[in-house]
Amino acid sequence: MNENASGETVIDLSSLLMALKKSWVSIIVWGIVGLLASLVVSFVIMTPKYSSTIDILVNQKADNTQMQYTAQQADLQAINTYQDVLKKSVILAPVVKEVRQKDNYQGTVASLQDNMTISNQTNSQVISVTVTDTNAYTAADLANTIGEVFSRKIKKMMKVDNVTVVTKAKANTNAVSPKKGLNALIGLAVGLLVGMALAIIKEITDTTVKDTDFITKDLGLTSLGAVYHIHSNEDDFGLVKVIDKNAQNVAPEKRRRV
Repeated sequence: MNENASGETVIDLSSLLMALKKSWVSIIVWGIVGLLASLVVSFVIMTPKYSSTIDILVNQKADNTQMQYTAQQADLQAINTYQDVLKKSVILAPVVKEVRQKDNYQGTVASLQDNMTISNQTNSQVISVTVTDTNAYTAADLANTIGEVFSRKIKKMMKVDNVTVVTKAKANTNAVSPKKGLNALIGLAVGLLVGMALAIIKEITDTTVKDTDFITKDLGLTSLGAVYHIHSNEDDFGLVKVIDKNAQNVAPEKRRRV
């Protein structure tokens, strides 16, 4: 960072790059610290979560092809309604009650709503319900119970005569979160960015004069000379020798003792 005669601060990109180059060891150390911190958070602090999915088919029966097509179109138009019903307490309250008795589930209707997702492919009568929990087997039980309760309730609520479970939920012991690899990359990137930021801040806040160009070009002053080396010897009784690059020995000059 340089400051010109008008007092404006000028950031030299080459100086910043040199600062990063000089601080590469510190930057790598910060990257390692960020990586280790993310691993500790992922493996120790964060609780693993597991998910299971059940696929439900809503398909009304009809006596002939024309009526079957009409019923199918009606089912497709009602898919959004089915998805809304699946997240209502009329379905989830009995689910929570049953799973609590079976698996000692400690969640509530609100927490189950937050931990379930419902998806549907375009022009498909299949609804997929995915439930996430800290226990893989509880997640599967919740998903399957949702399918069972929905099958019972929807027939009375919407007069749908055919609800079929296409695929039952199975316990998946592979955790869906935390994503340890992704967290490690994020921690490494954050650590490197912190290291680079500190190196740049150090360079920007450094007000020392590093070369004569800053004096002559940036400040517009005249350089009177430079002292390249100061050598002190006890045999000189407090005298110092100033050695210039153009002269090997210069007469000693007295220096006041401190």
